[in-house]
Amino acid sequence: MFLLAAGMLCAAAFAASPPAAQAQAAPATTATSTTPAAPATQSAPAAPATPTGHAEFVGADTCATCHAEEAKNFATNPHTKMALMHGNANGVTCENCHGAGSEHVSSGGDVTKIFDPAKGSRKEVDAKCLSCHSGAHPDFMRSPHAKANVGCTSCHSIHGSKEETLLKAPQPTLCFQCHTDTKAAFNMPFHHQVNEGLIKCTDCHDVHGTFEKSNLRSRNDSNLICTKCHTEMRGPFVYEHTPVKAEGCMGCHSPHGSQNARLLNMPSINNLCNTCHSPVASATIHGQGAGSSELAPCTSCHTYIHGSNINVAFLR
Repeated sequence: MFLLAAGMLCAAAFAASPPAAQAQAAPATTATSTTPAAPATQSAPAAPATPTGHAEFVGADTCATCHAEEAKNFATNPHTKMALMHGNANGVTCENCHGAGSEHVSSGGDVTKIFDPAKGSRKEVDAKCLSCHSGAHPDFMRSPHAKANVGCTSCHSIHGSKEETLLKAPQPTLCFQCHTDTKAAFNMPFHHQVNEGLIKCTDCHDVHGTFEKSNLRSRNDSNLICTKCHTEMRGPFVYEHTPVKAEGCMGCHSPHGSQNARLLNMPSINNLCNTCHSPVASATIHGQGAGSSELAPCTSCHTYIHGSNINVAFLR
């Protein structure tokens, strides 16, 4: 009876005590308890706190708070337009190339937590670009440009440019920065009108690589590069001039420029023809010695030298 009365007295005293005292008297929660502890109140982080290696996108607007100069042309940047076209309403343009930026932001701008193409190798930068553009440029890695360590950012200004396809300079100025020998050819008396803006280097060359020499756009017949403009030479002809098929247009013509009319490789049409036909011309009805130019030009009679539908000797 004494123990029971003592127990009732202690319970009554506990009930009458203030809450703080009850908290002190309450036994500690055991390790097997499933009741969660109340979280401590703390200020929210400035950027999403993510584990290392699991960064999240923060959006181009966040990037622009520090990188305003780079972001000022994003409204007209093709990359931004492409992101929005594919439903990226937040315009995650920067991070498509630089990688998710939450760790970079939360660390106060730690450059090791973001991909910087300016500090990356040429292969790393090209791989980043080709992760989107490999379908359009599948042959770039085997192209002469790639083998010469000329990468995407050697020619393109990714953040913005007034030129088409974000080129750093207009054609042909950009190409002439490396191809100085070709620049001289376009200053010859007879030349394709590239300097005048009538045609561009990329009309004939795919600078991102092809299986043809000199990055020519045609994959099966280099003459198609010329005949897409010079349609009267295209054919097919009943009688074809063999050198045109075997050597191509450049067997007789210098495509960039020449000191000779019609961009011919030699000043005399007879000398040019006789590089192949000298055994025929010598001591025949033509009366020409090997390599001579004694009579009228060959093309005075052999008019259709590119091919003919009426005469096997290409006579008019």
